Amino acid sequence: MDEFNKIIGDSKPTLVDFFATWCGPCKMQAPILEEVKNKFGDKVNVIKIDVDKNPALSQQYRVQSIPTLIVFKNGEPVWRGYGLHQASQLEEKLNEHLS
Repeated sequence: MDEFNKIIGDSKPTLVDFFATWCGPCKMQAPILEEVKNKFGDKVNVIKIDVDKNPALSQQYRVQSIPTLIVFKNGEPVWRGYGLHQASQLEEKLNEHLS
């Protein structure tokens, strides 16, 4: 949890994917997240949180459906999306929060 708070507390945007290994849409989201991560490089953080292994975090951020994607900046959630998102949608949201 401390590591998570350190990462989302960064001044660069952090895209967090709340997922589960058994979730079909989550499996389809994974390569899209990889594409986004490769495009932005070290300008953004992209991390995955398994809701089954991290129930406290999931509850803290009110994750009720998966995948849930949240962009954090300086420790604050600045955008939240539910379900499968295309790379272009995620890139647009991340670009909005780049310094």
